[in-house]
Formats: sequence, C-alpha cells, structure tokens
Amino acid sequence: MNLTLKIWRQPDAVSPGAMHTYQLADVSPDMSFLEMLDVLNEQLNDQGEDPIAFDSDCREGICGMCGLMINGDAHGPEVTTTCQLHMRSFTDGETITIEPWRSDAFPVVKDLVVDRGAFDRIIQAGGYVSVNTGSAPEAHSVPVPKDDADRAFNVATCIGCGACVAACPNGSASLFMGAKVTHLGLLPQGQPERDERVVNMVAQHDHEGFGGCTNIGACTAACPKEIPLDVISQLNRDLRTAIKHGH
Repeated sequence: MNLTLKIWRQPDAVSPGAMHTYQLADVSPDMSFLEMLDVLNEQLNDQGEDPIAFDSDCREGICGMCGLMINGDAHGPEVTTTCQLHMRSFTDGETITIEPWRSDAFPVVKDLVVDRGAFDRIIQAGGYVSVNTGSAPEAHSVPVPKDDADRAFNVATCIGCGACVAACPNGSASLFMGAKVTHLGLLPQGQPERDERVVNMVAQHDHEGFGGCTNIGACTAACPKEIPLDVISQLNRDLRTAIKHGH
C-alpha cells in the first residue's frame, strides 16, 4: 500500500507543534501500525531527519503504553490497542491523520508522546489495598462470591492507556477511575480503604484537570479492553456513600 501520513510534530513540551505530511510506499497490510511508523522512522533517519517520537513497550496489547489518535479515533478504527492495529484496516492511497492524545491532563512531551503521569497520581491517591507482608495466605481463607470475582477480574483488565480520556469530549477519566474503584470495591481486601479510596481518587482526578462525566459513552466505545460504562455508576454510588459516612 502507498499511504499519505499527516502526523503531529512537536519538538518539546513548550514549543508549538504542527501537522507534517509524509509519503510512505510499499506498506504491507500485515504490518502493525507501530511497525509502519518504525518503517517511516527508518526512512526519516536515512534522510537525516528527526524520527517521530511515539510511546510503545510490549506491543502485545497489555502494557497500555501505546496510544494515538488515528483519523480522529482513539487507537484507530478497530477496538484494540494501537500496537495491535494492523495496516489491513486501511486502504491503498488512504490519508491517515495521526495525533497524540488530546487532554490538558496529558501534556505533549514530544511529537506523539504524552505525559500520562496524572493516572499514576490518581492510583497513588487511592488505587491500592493495605496488606501485611509475608507469605501468601491460603487461597480459600477469604471466600469471594463467583459473580464478584468474575466482575472484579473483568474490570481489572483496564491497562490505563488513556483512550477513554482521549475519546471523551469532556476529557474525563471516570471510566479509568470507575474500573479501579469497582475492581477493589468488589473484593474483601479492598474494604478497609473503600470510602477513603474513592474520595481521594476523585479529588486527585479533578486536581489533575480531567473533565466531568456526562455519560456520553465514547469512553467505553474506545476502550480496547471494553470496560463497561456501569463502572462509572458504581464510582458515583461509592462516592455518595463515602460522603454520607463523613469523608
């Protein structure tokens, strides 16, 4: 395939950026999207130009590092991570627009790389459980209902990629927070900090500059792990309960 790529270039966090256009020939439909960018970077290196900076790590859809706006969609036209998107999802001669996540809480570091440290700080505010160190407890010492265990496991698949924020017109991270709060709130280990957790995480979310949720649903539609929208309802219920308890 021959492609026209319109890519956001920004030299650093403070300098202005702009869209640059590149031509790329002989792209295999079996390449992943990131492999296609690797090929473009090899071409730029050969031409003595600065390669395009973008995040990636495992390239297996697990770590959540990769994340791009592709033709206006978080992670592109398929419900998957950018690294698992393949070029067969595009057509010969197509123009593809590639941008970083757009959110005040995710400032651009360089080109397509953004700082998602705001997610780390939300987790530091409450996304944990208190445990005594030592040997692992006996597996059946703390029984968990099967339905609760299954739901906790499903929402724990959130990889913190930030697609929910990038897709949301309000720039809200409520789906991310809801997944963490629901996961820990369903398990016995998560009960001691339950009220404190949700209050602190929501406060940190707002402090970071994320927007409020208006239940549009763009977040869950873009989520590569298909986290359901109802985790936001659980987040709101837990927050109301914590406030009633005086937190």
